[in-house]
Amino acid sequence: MNMSDPIEIKIPEFIRNGLILWAVLAVMLLAGGVTSIYTVQAESQGVVLRFGQYLKTVEPGLRFKMPFGIDEVYVLPVRRQLKQEYGFGSIGATNPNQFSDRGVRNREKSMMTGDLNAAEVEWIVQYRISDPRLYLFNVMDPEGTLRYVSEAVMRTVVGDRTVDEVITIGRQEIEEEARNRLEILVKKYELGLGIDQIQLQNVNPPPPVQASFNEVNQAQQERERMINEAKGEYNKEVPRSRGVADQKIQAAEGYALKRVNEALGDISRFNARFEEYAKAPSVTRTRLYLESLKEVVPQMGRKIILDQDASQVLPLLQLQNLGNGGGK
Repeated sequence: MNMSDPIEIKIPEFIRNGLILWAVLAVMLLAGGVTSIYTVQAESQGVVLRFGQYLKTVEPGLRFKMPFGIDEVYVLPVRRQLKQEYGFGSIGATNPNQFSDRGVRNREKSMMTGDLNAAEVEWIVQYRISDPRLYLFNVMDPEGTLRYVSEAVMRTVVGDRTVDEVITIGRQEIEEEARNRLEILVKKYELGLGIDQIQLQNVNPPPPVQASFNEVNQAQQERERMINEAKGEYNKEVPRSRGVADQKIQAAEGYALKRVNEALGDISRFNARFEEYAKAPSVTRTRLYLESLKEVVPQMGRKIILDQDASQVLPLLQLQNLGNGGGK
């Protein structure tokens, strides 16, 4: 035997087959361990299928399932608010069902109002996945179905109103009624969705009549402004006039009360004097005469009182100078 010849080691057949089996088992266990662990995010729920049939719904966290395709898991964002846009599309949207193609958008927003006028209505539907099992298995395309149903509901609601209500004063009422109708239909069709809100975006007349409609709106706004100004003046003047009226009424009532009190005082004084007069008529008349003179004489100015028996005035008395302060 030459030392340079390679040494051949013969492994028994049963050992060689056993090693291959263990290697295969190890690979299968590793693959099974990797494929049996999955994570459900915080805003999601996981729907587990076993052999293609619904098994259970799991909450967020680290979860385990049967490996090798026995169990299959669909993770759905049930706590995230989703939205669909109608008649327009936001730039950078990541949801493929958020808006339609450009040609479909023009059809979506073109509507006829109840008074046979045309309007272009853009709106948003905000919704959530409320039942993952119904969402996955009851309808083939729940979000596509939602888009068709929402468009039908909006056309019905808009068709029940005038163009003025749709474009100006009736927006909130349209949003509420459309949401209620859409929620009823979504539950009826068991789409597994919950409707949070419907918001109208741009609502305008078609471009050919946009200018005329703007003029009408400006006239209506001017009318409302003038009405509001008139109401403001009314609310300002009426309280002021009422205040003046109340003031005059209070003054009149005060004057009337004053006159009544004065009359009552005069009556009391008259009754008191009458009682005194009844007791001593002569004395009372003299007192009243003297009291009257006391009040009247000071108002007469400078006077000369002569005795009724005097025949003439002293010739030395210069009467013409008394008024000027002359004479002695």
